[in-house]
Amino acid sequence: MSALSGKLKAFVFGSPNGQKVYQDLKAADVPVTTADCRSCAEPCDQDHDEYPSKLDIDMDSDMLGSVKPYRRQVVISTGKSDWANKVTEEEGTLAAFLDAAKSSLSTSKKPKSNGDSSVPGVFSHTKAGGLAVLNGSHKPFSHNESEETVIVLPDFKVMSGVPRTLEGAQALWKAALDPSLGRAGATSRTDNLKTWVLPYSCLILLCSHKRRDKRCAVAAPILEKTFTQYLEREGWVVQTDLQDLSSEPSLESQASPDTDKEQLIETQLKSLHVEHKALILKNSHIGGHKFAGNCIIYTPRGAGVWYGRVTPHEVESIVKHTIIGGQVLPTILRGGLDLTCHGKKSLYDW
Repeated sequence: MSALSGKLKAFVFGSPNGQKVYQDLKAADVPVTTADCRSCAEPCDQDHDEYPSKLDIDMDSDMLGSVKPYRRQVVISTGKSDWANKVTEEEGTLAAFLDAAKSSLSTSKKPKSNGDSSVPGVFSHTKAGGLAVLNGSHKPFSHNESEETVIVLPDFKVMSGVPRTLEGAQALWKAALDPSLGRAGATSRTDNLKTWVLPYSCLILLCSHKRRDKRCAVAAPILEKTFTQYLEREGWVVQTDLQDLSSEPSLESQASPDTDKEQLIETQLKSLHVEHKALILKNSHIGGHKFAGNCIIYTPRGAGVWYGRVTPHEVESIVKHTIIGGQVLPTILRGGLDLTCHGKKSLYDW
């Protein structure tokens, strides 16, 4: 038996529905690997950090399909790693104002299907209408304490100078979040918001929301440390706070009547994978805390891979196969958006 066949056999027999999941992902044109998601022996022989033995993780329920479709996901600067139980209900926050703006301005309808994939939890963002609002651990660019910096996904953009008011949330919605808008955003704007392409080869989001569920708060710092170690071993630069882009030319300043803004953004995005630079942020509740550690990996193309039950033992494989190789590890997959890559071999391919 070849090494590849051995890995596939281990995958198939290690998961009740493993073979079907692999075949369904393959049929949906999702770049998928048969590699083992765990890189070390069991018990571990590599001195990986361990979660406390009392950490109660659901190892029995089917994770695949536990991601609700969304059109966009935003991560709002707070400089914190824990928040109120429900971030969109905390008065005076941009998360709450965005939730109100969404309710008043949204005209989108619920998606009729799971997108262009038959795999549960795997969907196309263009066929979904929702906005997922998260708080993040990054700090805002602005020195004005009443303004936030917001990462917009899967667009892979950063928007700064967003006032922490209902009017600021409405301006952000109209400029970039309305489901009718493409990655370039609104063509006619009167706001003062500034936009940049997120200057990283990948974004790694780790749920750390203790006041929602302490399991994620235990897992996130351990995973952050382990991801950093393995990425740096591969020669990558790792940052745990968003680079201040305020001194860099914004997309608004680069645009002109003759500029194709979508092409401008895409050109910048296509250059990012070879930079070998990762941003790791902690974020608020994304659902499925029983599957901690919860991790979302975004690529510049806009693919978002949701993994669950991630421990330090899986990180090396995630780094090698997903972050560097652009392929999905089925055994820890919860779902994801824009994973389908027709005729492509990697989530980084355009």
